[in-house]
Amino acid sequence: MSAKGWCLGIAVCTGVWLVQSGARDVTPPVPSAAEAFAAGPREHTDAAADPLPPAAPLRLRIPDIEVDTPLTGLGLDRKRSLEVPPAEYRNLAGWYRDGTPPGARGTAVVAGHVDNAGGPAVFYALGALRKGHRIEVLRADGRTAVFTIDAIEVYEAGDFPDRRVYGARDRAELRVITCGGGFDKKSGYRGNVVAFAHLIGVRTTTATTGGTANAGPGE
Repeated sequence: MSAKGWCLGIAVCTGVWLVQSGARDVTPPVPSAAEAFAAGPREHTDAAADPLPPAAPLRLRIPDIEVDTPLTGLGLDRKRSLEVPPAEYRNLAGWYRDGTPPGARGTAVVAGHVDNAGGPAVFYALGALRKGHRIEVLRADGRTAVFTIDAIEVYEAGDFPDRRVYGARDRAELRVITCGGGFDKKSGYRGNVVAFAHLIGVRTTTATTGGTANAGPGE
C-alpha cells in the first residue's frame, strides 16, 4: 500500500475544522522524543503473547485517551492507497481488511481521522500516548486482544517508512495511524502519527456470567 498516498487522502478530508475555526493553538498532541524507538524501550518490556487465530475485529479501545470506537473494514482505492473511514463519522476507525486481523500473527493496521469539519475525531489524542499504554481490540471470536505500546512516532509525508510500519512480523503486532506532524492551512497535515504495539495478552468473554477470563497481562 502507498503510505504517502494514504496520508494525502486523509489530509484532504481532515484539518477542515482547524481552517474553519481559525484555531492556531488547538492542534493535536505531538509525540515526545522519549516515546520514539530511538529513545529506547521501557525498563520492563511486556513479553509477547502467542498469536491468535484470525478473527475480524469489532471495536478498539485505548483507555488512556478515552477512545472506544467501532471498527469498519478498509480496502485499497484505485491508486492502491489505503481507504479511510467516512469523514462524517467522527468516532469511527477502520482496519485493513485484506491484511492481518489484530491479534493474529503479522502486522495489523488500524487508521482513523484526527479531526473533521465538526472538530476533533477518534484519534485526535493519539500523539499523547506513551510507551506501555494499552490498546484493546474486541474480536468477533469473543476474545479481546490486549496490546502494549512500544513506541509513538511521527513522520513527514515524504519520509514515511513503509517497511518499518507495514512490514510483516513473526509475532502479533498492531499499528494505529492518523494524520499529524504539523498543520498547514493550505495543504493540511504534513505527515502521520503512528503507534507501534505488540500483543501481550487475551481476555475472553464467558458465556455464563458475561464477565471476562484473563489469559496473560492486560487487565
